[in-house]
Amino acid sequence: MSKPKAKGRFIALEGGEGAGKSTQARMLAQTLQSRGLEVDVTREPGGTPGAEAIRALLLNPPEGTAWGPNAEALLFAAARSDHVAQRIRPALDKGIWVVCDRFVDSSRAYQGGAGGLGDEAITSLHAFGSAALRPDLTILLTVDEFATARRLRERDGGETDAIGGRSAVYHASVASAFRALADADSNGFAVIDGEGAPEDVHNRVLEAIDNRLRDQAE
Repeated sequence: MSKPKAKGRFIALEGGEGAGKSTQARMLAQTLQSRGLEVDVTREPGGTPGAEAIRALLLNPPEGTAWGPNAEALLFAAARSDHVAQRIRPALDKGIWVVCDRFVDSSRAYQGGAGGLGDEAITSLHAFGSAALRPDLTILLTVDEFATARRLRERDGGETDAIGGRSAVYHASVASAFRALADADSNGFAVIDGEGAPEDVHNRVLEAIDNRLRDQAE
């Protein structure tokens, strides 16, 4: 009788704007694939047709409008619910490793922390919409504000979306909220210095994953 396929593992990359999450997600997937693992790289908000439609509404609201904190949190939760049901859980059940650029801790830091809604509101939405799914490991990439500003200029060329374009005070509050979440859950988070060459950051990410998920990652 063949051995049942092991359940996949779920890794989320978190951090503020310009932290390098998308680059590190791609690099991580390539390395895991080279180890013989099947990997699905996805993102939030997005990852499914429905969630991508909500992403467009969130990042580019109808002209002359802006989402309030409550509506914004509800839209993120709705996108995540579809993403989890249609893509993340099915992949994990098939033994696929899921690498996600942002997950619920972004909502906790942005809407819950910087947006002032509080953590209970966000986690309650997540419990209802996504059965409180948590990553096996959350990688928090940290970058100082000067490096962030440089990276955003290089990435966006002076243009930004409705969330990325918010004030420096708002984004500082996001960074502070992320660190508080990581400090409160040292088993669930690995805090990684996001400064330096992408290859150096990637090596730090791999070390954290190998230390935390050693038996599955090898």
